[in-house]
Amino acid sequence: MDGYSKRVGSFVHGLSLEDVPPEVRAKAKSIFLDTLGIALASSTMDFGHMVLDVARALGGAGESRLIGTSHKVAAANAVLANGTLAHGLDYDDTLEEAIVHTGCCGAITALAVGEAVGASGRKVLEAAVAGIEVMCKVGLAAPGRFHARGFHPTALCATFGAASAAGKLYGLELSQWVNAFGICGSQSSGIIEYLADGTWTKRLHPGWSAHGGVIAALLAQRGFRGPASVFEGRHGFYRAFGGDNEYRFERLGELGKSWEIPRIVFKSYPCGSISHPYMDCALRLRQKYAIRPEEVEEIACRTAKGPVDRLWEPLKEKQRPSSSYGAKFSLPYSIAVMLARGRAGLEEFSDKAIGDPEVLALAAKVRYELDPTIDYPRHFSGHVRVKLRNGTVLEENQAYPRGGLESPLAPTEIEEKFRANAALALPRENVERLIAVLRSLEELPSVEGLASLLAPN
Repeated sequence: MDGYSKRVGSFVHGLSLEDVPPEVRAKAKSIFLDTLGIALASSTMDFGHMVLDVARALGGAGESRLIGTSHKVAAANAVLANGTLAHGLDYDDTLEEAIVHTGCCGAITALAVGEAVGASGRKVLEAAVAGIEVMCKVGLAAPGRFHARGFHPTALCATFGAASAAGKLYGLELSQWVNAFGICGSQSSGIIEYLADGTWTKRLHPGWSAHGGVIAALLAQRGFRGPASVFEGRHGFYRAFGGDNEYRFERLGELGKSWEIPRIVFKSYPCGSISHPYMDCALRLRQKYAIRPEEVEEIACRTAKGPVDRLWEPLKEKQRPSSSYGAKFSLPYSIAVMLARGRAGLEEFSDKAIGDPEVLALAAKVRYELDPTIDYPRHFSGHVRVKLRNGTVLEENQAYPRGGLESPLAPTEIEEKFRANAALALPRENVERLIAVLRSLEELPSVEGLASLLAPN
């Protein structure tokens, strides 16, 4: 029987856009729009300037646009910066259960490599679909396992997704895919110790993984060899990062038979995905009952055990985040800011906002209760129970996050989010032209024009 890397490679090699259902193609174009808007916003920020500076210094042939700039560098160096920009605000899409962010890998890599090789919009969309689907299936074979061992699933899985998108555009032969994925196993990395102090390494993970995936594809094209048993081997990817567990390798064999892109969730708030249903619950409580912060005695939330070490503990530290980036991974803060302010945009996760004494006083009243019946990570659900000083108890539940298959965002909402983000970097006419171009991505004879619209001048 063929190994799993050969099966995955066969899917990518043989994929044609004609094989992709219309709803999958449409959602993939929305992922492009959402991803590029976030990357443009990040290009105006301090961490964005830093990673763009590094990519310019690394340089290479002027193949691919650095988003938000007039500069081009080698494709592998472009995705290092652009993938970091796309994930840097924690505002990008997520697939539940696999717990991976996809556009920051699949869309970013497909566009950069597509520009480098002079590809059409159709070929770039095709490559992005391949990369995103591979990344999702790789994550779905080990739901929750990587986080449990201290690894970031996006960082690990994105390498395979990026290699798929890049290799599709570079035209890897069928025999070269096994080597490409074998190399990816040694390129994957990313620990979640950023949770300890709210520092920035998570932002870098998709960029670094996309960089590694592009390099893996280029090496394999030249004959560099990697282990064929990279997925299922005794010392392979899953056992190295997930430990000695049972893995659902059959998910890798479902590529092209079932599609994950329709289940991907778009974010309404720039913070950890698991927080969103809780924040929606808090917003509804505020809207229904006009709760004032001084009326609140206690806030309790039910949670599965899985997210506790990322979003709840150490509780005292989560109730008072030490950095604006750390606040994005604090459920006490996110719930409190929603109850107190009724909104949670980029400004609510700024350095100034996290010192708001009213919000922090409310966050100090937020605690959690473990609920083993929550089907995490298959679903991200939310629950908020507020006890007022007069004894009144108010409660809200939400079974799914907004923005996914069960509760989709309207296309106009995704476009408005794009406008708000992209407008931080681009003139209005560029923003509107990008929306129009991405609506008909598969009709572009070349993505060069699309890439040029990502520059401010």
